[in-house]
Amino acid sequence: MSRISRRHFLQFAGSTCATLGLSQLSLPQQAERYGKVLAQSTPRKVALLVGINNYPDLPLRGCLTDVELQRHLLIHRFGFNPKDIYTLTDAQATRDGILAAFEEYLIKQAKPGDVVVYHYSGHGSRVLDPDPIVVELDEQNTGLNGTFVPIDADLSSEQVKQGAVVKDIMGHTLFLLMSAVKSENFTAVLDSCYSGGAVRERTIRARDGGQKVQISPAEKAYQEQWLSRLKLSRAEFVRRYREGVAKGVVLAATDPYQTAIDATIERGKLYAGAFTYLLTQYLWENDSTPEDAIASIIPEIPEDYNQTPGCKAKFGSGYEKQPIYFTKTPRPIANAVITAVDVNSATLWLGGVELETVGNGTVFAVMNSTAKVTLRSRNGLVGTGTATGSVKPGALLQQLN
Repeated sequence: MSRISRRHFLQFAGSTCATLGLSQLSLPQQAERYGKVLAQSTPRKVALLVGINNYPDLPLRGCLTDVELQRHLLIHRFGFNPKDIYTLTDAQATRDGILAAFEEYLIKQAKPGDVVVYHYSGHGSRVLDPDPIVVELDEQNTGLNGTFVPIDADLSSEQVKQGAVVKDIMGHTLFLLMSAVKSENFTAVLDSCYSGGAVRERTIRARDGGQKVQISPAEKAYQEQWLSRLKLSRAEFVRRYREGVAKGVVLAATDPYQTAIDATIERGKLYAGAFTYLLTQYLWENDSTPEDAIASIIPEIPEDYNQTPGCKAKFGSGYEKQPIYFTKTPRPIANAVITAVDVNSATLWLGGVELETVGNGTVFAVMNSTAKVTLRSRNGLVGTGTATGSVKPGALLQQLN
């Protein structure tokens, strides 16, 4: 797209002044007002996606897949501009990196009415907070608080046993950051768990915690900074926190005392969060509300996973019944999408396909077209096919056989 000069922009803005009621303003004022009107009429969609596999002591396998599942879903089903989706993976996802990205991409950039998504896939934990803003007693009355584990907060089992101060990001901190986002149209998708432990023959997204593990002074100081910025007293923060979600909707992989499964989708070939995989697959093929999406995928979670996804909305808002991701007109339901084309060869993202039903020779119809794509090969969620007819990147597909 060609760049427009400031002179041309001002000429264009001046030609629309009468329509926008700006004719009595100076040209700089007109330009500023016109930009605000445009921003109000075309809400932006921004997302921050965090995924951590490469923990030093407790590596995971499915979190980077989760980021790709979410990214393709937001672009091809919900109309996000790829340039407005920011990802932090593995070494990038330090405590400072996650907090700085949340501030820069979600708090600073999102305006009222914009659509905002935050996704986290990685370890969760529960640690002792010696000076809690909010005292949360779990079922054993231990007073442990739920946290998210950045890549630089990983601990060995021996360190946990001996006691340590960790760089975790607390759920309390996420609440404060969400409170600072200027739009109510906020969705957090959290695919981690909040307690330590072990599950035989499976990988869980939990780093051991306990009463010997304490949160860092830097985390407490960061919370105090945000209380000051938000002009929140401790008493008011406690009231709001106990009331529920700060903004919009939170979709969580588990309840506060369960473990989230880092699942084998195809043994040895594809790993993903059980929750993220089922959620994104469902949303490719269904228009939904957050409430209905969670209700639909709960029966799909294997019983022995001991994992019950949940949906929480801002108290009294009814957001759980709004269109998911606050997008009223998503693109048509589909199974897959063409991501690249080279002559008659097409690369496919198979995010909405039941993988056990596809193989070499599976045919996909290009929606709103007579063109078709026949699958030649597949590696996980990425396929290669032969196109019959005219196809373009971004074209949605429906599986025929």
